[in-house]
Amino acid sequence: MDTLIDNPKTKVVVCCGSGGVGKTTTAAALALRAAERGRTTVVLTIDPARRLAQALGLEELGNVPKRVELEGFEPAGELWAMMLDMRRTFDDMIIAHSDPDRAEELLASPFYQTVSTSFSGTQEYMAMEKLGQLVADGEWDLIIVDTPPSRSALDFLDAPKRLSNALDTRLIKLLTSPARAGGWGVRKAFTAGLAMATKAVSTVIGGQLLTDASAFMQAFNSTAGGFKERAAKTAELLRSPGTSFLVVAAPEPDALREASYFVERLSDESMPLQGLVANRTHPVLADLPATKALAAAEALERDGNGPLAAAVLRLHADRVTLDQREQRLLARFTRAHPGVPVVGVPALPSDVNDIAGLRVIGERLSGNGHAR
Repeated sequence: MDTLIDNPKTKVVVCCGSGGVGKTTTAAALALRAAERGRTTVVLTIDPARRLAQALGLEELGNVPKRVELEGFEPAGELWAMMLDMRRTFDDMIIAHSDPDRAEELLASPFYQTVSTSFSGTQEYMAMEKLGQLVADGEWDLIIVDTPPSRSALDFLDAPKRLSNALDTRLIKLLTSPARAGGWGVRKAFTAGLAMATKAVSTVIGGQLLTDASAFMQAFNSTAGGFKERAAKTAELLRSPGTSFLVVAAPEPDALREASYFVERLSDESMPLQGLVANRTHPVLADLPATKALAAAEALERDGNGPLAAAVLRLHADRVTLDQREQRLLARFTRAHPGVPVVGVPALPSDVNDIAGLRVIGERLSGNGHAR
């Protein structure tokens, strides 16, 4: 990991994985370690949960990068953090790529109020937009992205294609045609082209919303072209040598199945996969087989001596059994994906919720601190 984050050619690291595997903690720990080692780093979370802010000791994060003040030590670089605000990013995109009058018209549109918060895929589109903005700013050596905790974490890979397809549908083309007679021309075109489907839509959402949608799409048409172009450039960035993907998983069957999905999807998309982070592993601390530990515990218990030592031996036997199970699961993953490097990050005694804990995780990610 140190080789990855120290490399000046590494510009973007994307952490992906299912929920509950420590992905946000991994992203924050990597960002902190990169800052410690001299890089100006920003970590962006797309996950609306506030775990990242809590781990960094901040009350909240906003839609613009915020400098993280690190007490107790002085990093060689800088650490910044932010959380994606989907609506704010959409608003900023409209303002940046429209003239003032057009931007005001778009932002005031009732249709926009709905699209900007609930349209399928909007979060992924805005994630692409924000990542593109951060790269274009050129203020950071390294950008680390913490994606949502589900398979939809990779939906932003499809954002350019999905957006282009959405804007090229027959429905959208009808909406962007000039409205005549207060919207009657739009409804007439719907009737001619979509017949019963249009009747159903009109019944549910009403003619006024169709008119609002037409007005919005006509105003948005010129802006959308630029958005598609920028999203395509960001997609190209994600496939470039300067980007690396890390799949984060726990050593559990369900999490590793999800990790296999991510690995296969990234391979299909020709994305640069760096490896798998097996988080919260339980390596043994002593070279004593479980059978011998249990036999020794039973002997102590029969003699009525050393109850504490017997309990420790039984705990050790349980730990050995757990470690062997995890190793079997990881070996199965490696057999299925032999070209994917794996780094194990041993579990800590308690949850990571401060800078000190993140530094320990960073050390273990680097191969120190008993990582396997």
